[in-house]
Amino acid sequence: MLDTEPLYKAAWQQACAELGFDLHDQFYSRLIGRPNPDCERELTHLFGPEFPMTRFTARWPELWRSSVSVRGIPLKAGLLELLSFVDEHALLSAVATSSDGAYTEFSLQSAGLVGRFDAIVTGEQVNRGKPAPDIYLQAARRLGLDPGECVALEDSDAGVLAASAAGMATLCVPDLKPPSEDAVRAAACVLGSLDDALEWIGPRVAGHRAASRRVDRR
Repeated sequence: MLDTEPLYKAAWQQACAELGFDLHDQFYSRLIGRPNPDCERELTHLFGPEFPMTRFTARWPELWRSSVSVRGIPLKAGLLELLSFVDEHALLSAVATSSDGAYTEFSLQSAGLVGRFDAIVTGEQVNRGKPAPDIYLQAARRLGLDPGECVALEDSDAGVLAASAAGMATLCVPDLKPPSEDAVRAAACVLGSLDDALEWIGPRVAGHRAASRRVDRR
């Protein structure tokens, strides 16, 4: 939805470099889509107990916010068209993100998307983060829907696995890294952009509503 991952990646890598550690691209790719506590444990495993986690967790948010204040947060291509479709067809929508509430609110404000969603579920609101299904199950509950009635759009392996495990039709729109074999198998399909996602969703919404009208006439 938001093109935040390059900003997070730059902030985490710069913070590590300032502390004398090299967070290389290949390892960072393992962190994408996962909640921060999980990522911090991975860093400790990578760098060892001498890694100054307290200094790191204080520094990277400063770098991230500084970057956002200068550049803003770019929207993924096709997002506004997708949200317009959601509004026009009175579809329910939710954000299910591993980020915490403060960062989610800041990100949505920076991107001009406050008020565009019916529910927002953040990482600290569930017991288990992605790839566990908890965050998507909670999002469905907040919307009053069965997970099987929902379509999830995800750009990370952890997110695809989480939404699929929740029972949702999951569209994978990869970001910084190609999807793993497990994610490809779990996803309903792998698409190149949110424009492609809208092309996938549009006919299915029309078909569902046509079927509902036929049932009503009976």
